[in-house]
Amino acid sequence: MNYGETLEYLYAKTPMYQKKGDVAYKEGLDNILRLDGIFGHPHHAYKTIHIAGTNGKGSVSHTLAAILQSAGYKTGLYTSPHLKDFSERIRVNGKPVDKHFVSRFVEKAKPYIEEIKPSFFEITTIMAFEWFRRQKVDVAVIETGLGGRLDSTNIIRPVLSIITNVSMDHVKLLGNTIEKIAAEKAGIIKEGIPVVVGEADETTRPIYEAKSPNIIFAEDFEYPDVDYELKGYCQAKNKRTIQAALEVLRLEFDLNREAVENGFAHVVELTGLQGRWQKLGDNPAIIADTGHNEGAIKYISEQLIDYDCDTLRIVFGMVNDKDVSTVLSLMPKHAVYYFTAAGIERALPAEDLKNIAQAYGLSGKSYATVKEAYTAAKKDASAQDLIFVGGSNFVVAEIL
Repeated sequence: MNYGETLEYLYAKTPMYQKKGDVAYKEGLDNILRLDGIFGHPHHAYKTIHIAGTNGKGSVSHTLAAILQSAGYKTGLYTSPHLKDFSERIRVNGKPVDKHFVSRFVEKAKPYIEEIKPSFFEITTIMAFEWFRRQKVDVAVIETGLGGRLDSTNIIRPVLSIITNVSMDHVKLLGNTIEKIAAEKAGIIKEGIPVVVGEADETTRPIYEAKSPNIIFAEDFEYPDVDYELKGYCQAKNKRTIQAALEVLRLEFDLNREAVENGFAHVVELTGLQGRWQKLGDNPAIIADTGHNEGAIKYISEQLIDYDCDTLRIVFGMVNDKDVSTVLSLMPKHAVYYFTAAGIERALPAEDLKNIAQAYGLSGKSYATVKEAYTAAKKDASAQDLIFVGGSNFVVAEIL
């Protein structure tokens, strides 16, 4: 199979959460443990850092990888979902996984895929672990896919676990309260391994403290200022989380100030990170952000309201299994909206989104495709306007 045929096979044979939603989620670690044994426990060959959280884990993962790269360590990075191409999920020193390896790995794994019937994320996880072993990485930064306790990545024994934050998302799978979701995220905490928590309050803090005495709360400390390439409002908290993590990681790695500053300042170039308050154009300004749940939208909305422009134009689409009403209630009411739907099964139809949005004082037109909505926004905009693209990873991906 060539690369394209390989991906078609994976999408057909292994249910993918990003495309199918909750039905693709396979609870438990049985499948990944079997695959890990078949491939000889590849994650034992290098150090790992494990990151969970509702929001911010992508930014934290990529920035830590950028800092480790800057310090001279060969660094693996496993994240999800991808925006444009599958290979984005698995990187070494910022370079996407070799496509020939993907094809060869799936060819070898075919009998196990047919027998075990793993999810897309399960087979992708063991693929990433094996690629990192073959590339002889020094360390791999591993981001959970969903939750933590039963996430496929939770078979690793890292040098550090990080929980960025907890807010309401994936409630059907993780629980319908902050306490339940926090308990799932806290499932990555392991005895004897230090833990950094980016955000915690009187509700979540006791859950983490009960899990581990070896815990650092990033909010309890003051950190030196450092220039951060990522300019979204949410990044101030992510920066503190990263700095707290570095205090622990310095016990394992030689991380001088120059490497830290370079990683913070050049994370996009070093790792290929996209979709975090990403500037796509000027005159009019065009910005895209993949934030799509209550925790992320609070920051995005605040930043959009503060942005100095003549007219705020928002190209917006969501998937149908998110808390659409809560997200829409947080969005700026003075904007002109271009409601749309990405080309996936989970997308909420644009007209339905527009109708729901009207109840929250948001007005605009609906467009059948992201391209049509984006084209209309650019046609309507003056040089002093701001066009924002967001609401879903898939909407941003189509623009990118």
